[in-house]
Amino acid sequence: MSVSADAAADSPRKRELLAAAYGYALTNGLADFSLRPLAQAIGSSPRVLLFLFGSKDGLTRALLARAREDQLAVLAALRARQLDADLAATAREVWAWLAAPEHRSLLVLWLEGYARSLLGEPGPWERFARDTVNDWLGLLAQSQPGGLETEAREAERTLLLAVLRGAMLDVLATGDIDRVTRAVELHLATL
Repeated sequence: MSVSADAAADSPRKRELLAAAYGYALTNGLADFSLRPLAQAIGSSPRVLLFLFGSKDGLTRALLARAREDQLAVLAALRARQLDADLAATAREVWAWLAAPEHRSLLVLWLEGYARSLLGEPGPWERFARDTVNDWLGLLAQSQPGGLETEAREAERTLLLAVLRGAMLDVLATGDIDRVTRAVELHLATL
């Protein structure tokens, strides 16, 4: 982080612009965003954004961190509701959240960050996918019946996460929530 970004680390203006930039990213994505149109859309300038975030990568990191905060808040809420739930019940809650149309923009932004991090290049996207997988596997692990960790338990939640993630991709691509929900339920019946 640059000296100027350190100086503005937690300023109200930085928080305000991050919130506005996050709204912009939810609508427009991050893959090819440019500072000039972003700054104009949120009532700032590229120079101010560079001052506050140090660089375009710094701003991208902040936006991905903000998206991850939203994801972690979802996970915390699901954990709170599912304290005594089994794996299938937790998965139904997760699926209901993933399939809800009001979460589409966050999921598209998450997917964009996930896909970019798979390229393995250093930078703002680095480890985003891995951290996301670990976050969701942690939630699912808490819903498995007590006992020693086994490869079978790990495989069960890994398969479930793969099914939920694939189903989410299908809904984002087609919008066919009913068809995909039937497929998710078919898998959940096997748990």
